[in-house]
Amino acid sequence: MLYAVIACLLIIIIFLAVKLYLLKKTAREITASFEEILNEDTNTGIRISGRDKDMRELTDSINKQLIELRKQYLQYNLGNSELKNAITNMSHDIRTPLTAIYGYLDMIENTDDPEKKLKYISIIRERTEIMKQLTEELFQYSMVVTDDKELELEDVFVNQVLEESISSFYPALTEKNIVPDINICSEKIYRRLNKQALFRIFANLLNNAVKYSDGDLKIKLLPTGEMVFENTAKALSSVKTEQLFDRFFTVKTSSNSTGLGLSIAKNLVERMNGNITADYKDNMLKINIWF
Repeated sequence: MLYAVIACLLIIIIFLAVKLYLLKKTAREITASFEEILNEDTNTGIRISGRDKDMRELTDSINKQLIELRKQYLQYNLGNSELKNAITNMSHDIRTPLTAIYGYLDMIENTDDPEKKLKYISIIRERTEIMKQLTEELFQYSMVVTDDKELELEDVFVNQVLEESISSFYPALTEKNIVPDINICSEKIYRRLNKQALFRIFANLLNNAVKYSDGDLKIKLLPTGEMVFENTAKALSSVKTEQLFDRFFTVKTSSNSTGLGLSIAKNLVERMNGNITADYKDNMLKINIWF
């Protein structure tokens, strides 16, 4: 009987020793794989040879965290590179009109001709307006992205907000010889939205059309609640269209934009649980919004 007990104990001890050895081996594999991932910046996850359920669950959990960590790392690098390029571009965009202003101020000081002075002042005013637009876009973007409070929602009459937004932009559109083709459905469209945010979305889309349209603009509000802004934009391409909502992306034909307008619109749409997409086909840019 005693020999049987001793034999059982030996078997248990051997089993536990093997179990401990395998656990230590798995721990060493996790450590080695972890160091390899950190040093070589690889997408490969941690791999282990052991079959222990708990160790496999631990490995899976670590791999999930590594995937999330890598995603955040890539987003940080992309954002950092994007920000550096944006600062360079904005510095150039602001410096150009500022340099012109200094030059025309010198010219005003060196002339007694009243007509020339008025002409130079008009040019200075124009350059100042460009700088104002650039800084205003940047200010709006910083206000939107740093505001982590939930938007206050209410039942908004979308038809009315869209009509008022178009009316407020009529002078800017006509100045660019753009006569919008407006098709707003007769059905009353109500959605739970933030009214001021919706005004800003429409304003940014209309402002985008003023800057980039080749002379036309179609605006639709469908009975489904879907909103469509469509215009000819030969300066675009399908590749550029995919970047339209990226921060600081600009179409080179515009010299007074930070490229933040559509990014702000996308941010606000998504914060109100909506969707916004852009499509480009046959030189036509189509932006769709629905909530």
